[in-house]
Amino acid sequence: MVNFSDLNFIFRFLPLFVIAYYVTPTRFRTWTLLLGSLLFYAVGDIRMFPALIVAVLVNFLFAKAQFGEKSKSLLLFILAIDAGMLIEFKILGQFVDSSLLPIGISFYVFKMISYQMDVYRGKIEKDASFLNVAAYFCMFPQIVSGPIMRYEKFLDNPMLFKEDGKAALIEIVGAIEDGLRFFVAGLAMKVLLADHLAMLWKDIGTIGYESISTPLAWLGAVTYSMELYFDFWGYSLMAAGIGVMLGFPFVVNFDQPYGSGSVSEFYRRWHATLGSWFRDYIYIPLGGSRKGEGRTVFNLLVVWLITGFWHGVTPNFIMWGLSLFLIIVLERLIVFKRLPGFLSKIIGKINVLVLIPLTWVVFAISDLKMLGDYFMRLFPFFGQGIAVNDNDFFKNVGVYWTVLVPGLILLIPKVFETWENHRRNPLFTVLWIALFWVCIYSISGAAGNPFMYFRF
Repeated sequence: MVNFSDLNFIFRFLPLFVIAYYVTPTRFRTWTLLLGSLLFYAVGDIRMFPALIVAVLVNFLFAKAQFGEKSKSLLLFILAIDAGMLIEFKILGQFVDSSLLPIGISFYVFKMISYQMDVYRGKIEKDASFLNVAAYFCMFPQIVSGPIMRYEKFLDNPMLFKEDGKAALIEIVGAIEDGLRFFVAGLAMKVLLADHLAMLWKDIGTIGYESISTPLAWLGAVTYSMELYFDFWGYSLMAAGIGVMLGFPFVVNFDQPYGSGSVSEFYRRWHATLGSWFRDYIYIPLGGSRKGEGRTVFNLLVVWLITGFWHGVTPNFIMWGLSLFLIIVLERLIVFKRLPGFLSKIIGKINVLVLIPLTWVVFAISDLKMLGDYFMRLFPFFGQGIAVNDNDFFKNVGVYWTVLVPGLILLIPKVFETWENHRRNPLFTVLWIALFWVCIYSISGAAGNPFMYFRF
């Protein structure tokens, strides 16, 4: 049920929860959010449910102590506990048993760390109640794979914290309707695009990386890039849409990253809430870019090493993080600093459209031998290998063009932006209802395919 594209979630949990949420009087509605979220998590991962409860209690108590008297040592202690818990479970999940990695631990721990630091910095002035803090940590639209909402955004919900205690029926219906629009958009990206692109990426792996042609290897890099993009963007839209249904502000987690002019800009737009989290709670506290070029490079190295480890403890994730660090540093120190403006813009675009897909290949393939084979096919002049079928590229394009073409079109920033700006148009509403049932038909005839970021 933790999978938003699961029929039980769509037709049972979500509608029943939304009804219960709005039937509950406003002053008790946060209880409904908390209890519903705990039920949602327990059904998905009952074994690791106690870890979530203990983490919530410990973090609330430490934050409570900070409200009484600010203590840097106390802050560092709770941050060490949170980070240590995340690292320990990551290692256990990777090297002992994958079931020992609690669902969503990366996301709720990052929420806890941001809350602790914001309390210490005085950004959260009012001594928060346990109910509000627990509901913020555990809210089910975000606990599995984000986005990473800040506590002040959690409080910006008139359906929970409206001063007069009531929300007009027209406001509630409007919130549910608009949230459903984003939910269906995300569902379509996941079910109709990402899941089918995953089939092409799997077919390439079945052939064997050492046996594919160079054109198919490049098609695979593009395919995996789009699969990951539409899978995670789709999830983020669904999560944000559910939040809108409940009265929370829409959280932008993806802002057309493939329209970026540099890799640095790409990662300000890709998984934006994670990027801003690293900026505010790691990069800036380390000194950011205020202490000279050498220190800036070191701070970027720390951020990208942590980013790589956060995604996984296998060497390919560290390599992925380091490769992005290197590209960003080169952009910062050479491309955009010493080259002519028109040339730097061209190189920045090439980095986004060519180097980013190559880094996703490193991200995708954990076996270093297989990763080497894949890059030898991408760049055959660096290694040996003969494609079994020189026509494999055209064969796969012929089979999968119906998802490749829409996927490439959706990479164009103005396409989604046009829908977003006109989403309340009656024609779009009719089309979205039809799109929803196409998604349901697709789900009913396929095995469940979990969101890719569930494993992080």
